[in-house]
Amino acid sequence: MIELLQQSPPLATGTALVFGLLVGSFLNVVIYRVPKMMELEWEAQAAEMRGETPEQNAQFNLMTPGSSCPQCNHKITALENIPVLSWLALRGKCRACRAGIAARYPIVEAFTGLLSALAIWHFGFTVAGLGAVLLGFYLISLTGIDLDTQLLPDSMTLPLIWLGLIFNLWGTYASLNDAVIGAIAGYLILWSIYWLFKLVTGKEGMGYGDFKLLAALGAWFGWQALPAIVLLSSLVGAVIGIGLIVLAKRGREVPMPFGPYLAGAGLLTLYFRDPINAFIGIA
Repeated sequence: MIELLQQSPPLATGTALVFGLLVGSFLNVVIYRVPKMMELEWEAQAAEMRGETPEQNAQFNLMTPGSSCPQCNHKITALENIPVLSWLALRGKCRACRAGIAARYPIVEAFTGLLSALAIWHFGFTVAGLGAVLLGFYLISLTGIDLDTQLLPDSMTLPLIWLGLIFNLWGTYASLNDAVIGAIAGYLILWSIYWLFKLVTGKEGMGYGDFKLLAALGAWFGWQALPAIVLLSSLVGAVIGIGLIVLAKRGREVPMPFGPYLAGAGLLTLYFRDPINAFIGIA
């Protein structure tokens, strides 16, 4: 089967598309449940610090309980959980109570499928291709969580750093030496900006999760990619931020997550690293 996928790019790309759609459905669960799991853990830790016995809540993780409608608790069946198609067939509504189902669910599924197909089409059914698929899964999940909660969980950013270093043991995207320096430099760049901004303004401009996400991207692509990633994410963030203030009347004091911009810059670097570096004058 592996040889067949390696020898047939169309088959490998199609397989990646279907696999990505299925994983995209699971990523919706990750985006929704990981922050809830963190909140339950914090509450348990706070209770222990107060000398109290933590409440024994029903089991809640990525697998349990099964997915259900938040309005009527209707259990989602397998036929109602087919990526994209089920949402279209149900016209974006719960089958039981007809409550609306957010369009973000099929969007995440479709984007995950397309991004997975792009990874295999671009890199082939290779270690680099599989790594690109995995990186896409992480970045999509982190983007969704950051948009919802302005959190970038350590349980996801720290493994992403190690995965980048592991893939680069064989120089998949960068030499191991460049990857290690990239992880260190990625963290220190935003850490330094954070403290400089705080010293000047007395405010916190970003969270520690952003430091770790840039460290992860440095581990995947090497330190040479960091200037382009920081520049791209900052430019896109500035443009969108100004647009929201001007067009959507968003207050300047309302914080904006930076993780999605870092994730987007990381994906652009994955596929267009050389043209981007040439454009901004980085060798």
